Amino acid sequence: LLPAEAEALVRALQGTELRDAGGQGWLRQHECVEKLNMHAILSASAGQEQLLTELLVSYAKIPVLIGELISVEIWKHKIFPVLCRLEDFKPRSTFPIYVVLHHEASIINLLETVFFYKEICESAEDSILDLIDYCHRKLTLLAARSANGQTAVLVPPQELRKQAETMEFEISLKALSVLRFITDQVESLPLSALTRMLNTHNLPCLLVELVEHCPWSCQEAGKLKKFENGAWHVVPPEDQVKMTKLDGQVWLALLNLLLSPECQRKYHFDGFNKSQLLKLRAFLTDVLIDQLPNLVELQRFLSHLAVTEPAPPKKDLVLEQVPVIWDHILKKNAGKWEAIAKHQVKRVFSPTEEELKFQARRWAQTYSLDMMEALAPNKPRCGACGTEAAKRCSRCRNEWYCTR
Repeated sequence: LLPAEAEALVRALQGTELRDAGGQGWLRQHECVEKLNMHAILSASAGQEQLLTELLVSYAKIPVLIGELISVEIWKHKIFPVLCRLEDFKPRSTFPIYVVLHHEASIINLLETVFFYKEICESAEDSILDLIDYCHRKLTLLAARSANGQTAVLVPPQELRKQAETMEFEISLKALSVLRFITDQVESLPLSALTRMLNTHNLPCLLVELVEHCPWSCQEAGKLKKFENGAWHVVPPEDQVKMTKLDGQVWLALLNLLLSPECQRKYHFDGFNKSQLLKLRAFLTDVLIDQLPNLVELQRFLSHLAVTEPAPPKKDLVLEQVPVIWDHILKKNAGKWEAIAKHQVKRVFSPTEEELKFQARRWAQTYSLDMMEALAPNKPRCGACGTEAAKRCSRCRNEWYCTR
């Protein structure tokens, strides 16, 4: 995007009503998010994301994006189940539903790309509490997945179920990265945000659960598979002790939450929390510490914790803030879930043939082939020999080849 285009898209971002999800105005907003998302990924890969970061901060759009994230999550859990129970819900296409579900993935991906910067985290202001709560809910889903082997997804249409389960898993992994970036800024977070992470949600113990069960790793047909860069890969024996990016995010978040003086002062090191944290000692092997040397400090801290009783946290008088976005949306729409679902059946999820064609043309402009190729993590391969390919068939535009 040109700077002027990026600025126009950022300025166009605005909060939308729950009942408008999937409508024409809402879809235009989603297109803005999607274009900014792709722009952010390409800019980050080139080390040029500073402009987008400045625009999001200058126009105070991070709270808007967090509000949209919470809104879609509430729609998914409050309205969509009602929608699917209605007798006249017979959508001509699953496309509008899929876009609403995908909107959450687009926003969290954009936030993951930009939350690396301190000024972005600070510009979230009070909405950071809603984002912390959101990340906690997603990490709880991850922990449940590792315990049950799957994630519960409320998506009745059979053709959407598989996609929705995969998407929910990937969204949860993005939320893990966002949370880790938030913990990088513990020194500049509001006191209520720190209290919420440490004592309300007890994130250190939840992160221990993720270290222990590692939901992005599994055994299949006697082979170890790990999830990385959007796909499951078989891990060769020589790489099985290698730390993945997701492993690194969990360990870095633990370092931030346990070694910061402010966090140590506020966290309740009671008997249960202490016993959970000491489980980490079994995972702090020499091989792991060689890959992330900062873990030596965590190892020392845990050794000290094992033989001492930490002082109880100081009982300061703190007026704790509550997440405003989640509560506001729930209160505003309480008792209206069925009415909203009926409205959306008529106005959104029964599109005409002409409306579907119009929207398909708009998406074709948003998702150009060249753009998608630039975002792809793997280079195209020759259809004949499998080597990296630089030429594509001019007729079908699908098959790649290395030489004539």
